[in-house]
Amino acid sequence: MSLHVDALPPSRRRAKSSSGRSFLTWLDLKAAPYLLVSPYYILFLVFGLFPLAFTLYYSFFDYDLTGTVEWTGLGNYAAMLGDSAFWRAVVNTLAMFLIATVPQMLLALLLANALNKRMKFQLFVRLGVLLPLVTSVVAVAVVFTQLYGRDWGVVNWVLGWFGADPIDWKAERLPSWLAIATMVDWRWTGYNAIIFLAGMQTIPKDLYEAASIDGASRRRQFWQITVPMLRPTMIFVVLNSTIGGLTLFAEPTTFYNGNVHGGTTSQFQTVSMFIFEQGFREFDYGYASAAAWLLFLLILIGSAINFLLIRRIGGNR
Repeated sequence: MSLHVDALPPSRRRAKSSSGRSFLTWLDLKAAPYLLVSPYYILFLVFGLFPLAFTLYYSFFDYDLTGTVEWTGLGNYAAMLGDSAFWRAVVNTLAMFLIATVPQMLLALLLANALNKRMKFQLFVRLGVLLPLVTSVVAVAVVFTQLYGRDWGVVNWVLGWFGADPIDWKAERLPSWLAIATMVDWRWTGYNAIIFLAGMQTIPKDLYEAASIDGASRRRQFWQITVPMLRPTMIFVVLNSTIGGLTLFAEPTTFYNGNVHGGTTSQFQTVSMFIFEQGFREFDYGYASAAAWLLFLLILIGSAINFLLIRRIGGNR
């Protein structure tokens, strides 16, 4: 026979009520945050961590479409280190990354500084710089393919004013890098500018007022106040751009009509395109998995170098 709560002694009722409130407090302060973020981690575990582990596992096997699964150990990695096609893709990726990212960062920083000033229709101007980002990659590729056409392209037409011969932008290595880099910059400069602008909005205005009183020009204020104070934002943007630049796939693929070979001699094939070609054209999944992990290592090295450079630049200001 159970006792009613009211029949319990007052001390026991208070203890039971206190324990109930303690449980609710623990649930609210300790458990609730984990419950709220758990969907992300569950999705990452299923669609992120598991594919990573699966890819790492099969990078040690000779695994193809026929179902052949044969242990090779580090054989795929050893073969890839001697594969000239892989290293050509690495050089292409690094070159396009440098050509696109360095001007992109400078343009985004200057554009953000211009957007940080008072102007008419400020909101619409700021939103306008994001329009290239929401534009379809296929549409961008069609436009830029026409711009860089060998016979009737606008770029060759303009260069002809200065007596330059027509350039076959798809057939030559350096011109194809430049053409793809401009596609990347057109799409992503505005996005990075908005991030820089958000960082500029957090800089205290008192610093600029004090610098103006001391006679510092706007240019000097930009380089000695804005840039150093933007160091955390710059680190984020540079790391994000490094990951995006080293995994470049959409722009060079659409530039060559959806072919992942990267031109007739693979003159602009990136590592991501090489991985896709090995996995879904040659059906050598083990080799493609090994290439994916070497790309991951390349991203780690590139991110670490850029992180140290930005920290050094920001610290010397």
